Amino acid sequence: MVNRERLVQEFFEVVKINSQTKNERVMADYLKGKLTEIGLEVTEDRAGESVGGNAGNVIGVLGATADKPAIMFSAHMDRVTPGENIQPRVEGDIIKSGGDTILGADDGAGLVGIMEMLRVVKENNVAHGPIEVVFTIAEEGGLNGSRNLDVEKLQAKRGVILDCSGDAGLVINQAPTQDEIVAKIHGKAAHAGAAPEKGINAIAVAAKAISRMQVGRIDEETTANVGVIQGGSAVNIVPDYVEVKCETRSLKEEKLVKATEAMVAAFVQAGAEANARVEMDVNRLYPAYHIPEDHEFLKLIKEAGTAVGLEVKLEAVGGGSDANIFNGKGIVAVNMAVGNEEVHTVQEYQKISELVKAVEMAVKIVELA
Repeated sequence: MVNRERLVQEFFEVVKINSQTKNERVMADYLKGKLTEIGLEVTEDRAGESVGGNAGNVIGVLGATADKPAIMFSAHMDRVTPGENIQPRVEGDIIKSGGDTILGADDGAGLVGIMEMLRVVKENNVAHGPIEVVFTIAEEGGLNGSRNLDVEKLQAKRGVILDCSGDAGLVINQAPTQDEIVAKIHGKAAHAGAAPEKGINAIAVAAKAISRMQVGRIDEETTANVGVIQGGSAVNIVPDYVEVKCETRSLKEEKLVKATEAMVAAFVQAGAEANARVEMDVNRLYPAYHIPEDHEFLKLIKEAGTAVGLEVKLEAVGGGSDANIFNGKGIVAVNMAVGNEEVHTVQEYQKISELVKAVEMAVKIVELA
């Protein structure tokens, strides 16, 4: 049913297209052409204008052939660095890069998997309701494509995101919410050798605050991290400014709030003790989602997996994806594995057979929806 040779050929075409975050123009045009060839009505929104990019989200609709509800499939067009001039190669069942770039299976596998699913549905006359395809921009830059998508223009209330590492059958039904926390600490400059007592060391204030924090894994559902510290200008000057970037994540809203408040309090207290001025910026990046195992959509997905010989495994993850945004906007969406591993590294690779299985499962989801 799935044309493996066609799938691999299109994978090669997609990953060879340079498509960095906010520079997805060539990829968007390629995908618009492919979706039009398959028979979808294709549009492009203006999300790129909102994020400073050169392309918008690509949206395609395959009209219904049966009286069934609409379903959405989504993947993202952008990729992380080093992701330009990728040279993919096949070794048995594995696709790798040349070793000096990522492969781009995140999320090239999702893009080609959805297009192959559409072709198989049409070639085999699978009865279906409206199939809506959303290829988003700037996912790697903060889920910005889906964040700026007007979901009111979509019919679907259920969706499948093809953007997860692991073997086919793995389905992410729970993911955390995340806060970005930035502390800006204003101290007082002074000569570090002649008059250090006249200064207020902003870096020392930050260090004291961080020493009081619980970072890493707080519990099985919550993490916290201090990721970036920028400040100081010379070793002989008491630094008068430092900026510290942190994050908290949790599957539970109340735990996230507690972890974020603890970080903020540590910075504020350390600043007060040193008579330094502290500015705190807290930004909610995306909401959490949890689709219960007994939800009708998950029952359908499990049935689809079983029908194509896969064991469906439901898991919670510690990172966000477009699925977080779609769920937050009222579309019940899961993230489904497409068979890649070691993403965001030059060791990234794609299992061809697992991508084939993921496409087969997607086709069955359409059939059963």
